[in-house]
Amino acid sequence: MSSQTRSGSRRSRMLKASAVAVLAATTLTACSEQAKMGFLPTERGTTDNADHIIDLWIGSWVAALAVGLVTWGLMLWCMIAYRRRKNETGYPRQLAYHAPLEVFYTIVPIALIVSLFFFSERAQTAITARHDNPDVTVQVYGKQWAWDFNYLDDDVYYQGVQAHLTGEEGVEETLPTLYLPVDSKVELEIKSRDVIHSFWVPAFLEKIDMFPERTNYMSFTTGREGVFAGKCAELCGEYHSEMLFNVAVVSQEEYDAQMEQLRSEGNTGSVGDEYNRNPNQNETSNN
Repeated sequence: MSSQTRSGSRRSRMLKASAVAVLAATTLTACSEQAKMGFLPTERGTTDNADHIIDLWIGSWVAALAVGLVTWGLMLWCMIAYRRRKNETGYPRQLAYHAPLEVFYTIVPIALIVSLFFFSERAQTAITARHDNPDVTVQVYGKQWAWDFNYLDDDVYYQGVQAHLTGEEGVEETLPTLYLPVDSKVELEIKSRDVIHSFWVPAFLEKIDMFPERTNYMSFTTGREGVFAGKCAELCGEYHSEMLFNVAVVSQEEYDAQMEQLRSEGNTGSVGDEYNRNPNQNETSNN
């Protein structure tokens, strides 16, 4: 058997081994439910916006993995096919240019960037669009270091107090809780009473900043029942780490019962800008 034949045989075995290793790693990774979700802290059906984000995230990683596999494959192939053999000296024949390859390396990145921009813009448009006729509208006020919720459709409110993390069990149950009915179009009016905060529910895969004298909006459709942890994601002072809350997505019956409970406690109406740290801010800014 000639040295060239042995070299070709070794090259074939190395390529096959590499392909099997890549295939095995991909297959084992795909077996994980967490991997199928792109290692995101949620699951499909939590909200419609979360589904858009999941699709964009996973699609981006699939494209990146495909580019990586092609790149790694070409690198390995070049290292094996063009390595220096025994009894060879000097450099192999050099190519000054390769027009088809250069055209390929120009077109493919442009196509990838345009595709990523298109899918990102489509997802962003769907996520930021406001509902024309939401089923539930809630004003969410962030404050140092708790939350107020005005349920505008039911004309009731909830005023939260700061959480105190003692390490004991049951603290999570005492956190301010925003109640939302399942399978409903929800619009949140996001405001701040004092400094910059940030409304973040990891399971919803959305975060929006809260600024004094400004209203931001978050619109989505709830998709499944559950209690989801939320927090302020903007460093807002000494007790930022305790500015926590829950979002409880419940049945319509339980939601109505919670509204009635707030009403029976005398929490009718709403707590608005008059509770801001500087009640004259809006008047000053308008003059």
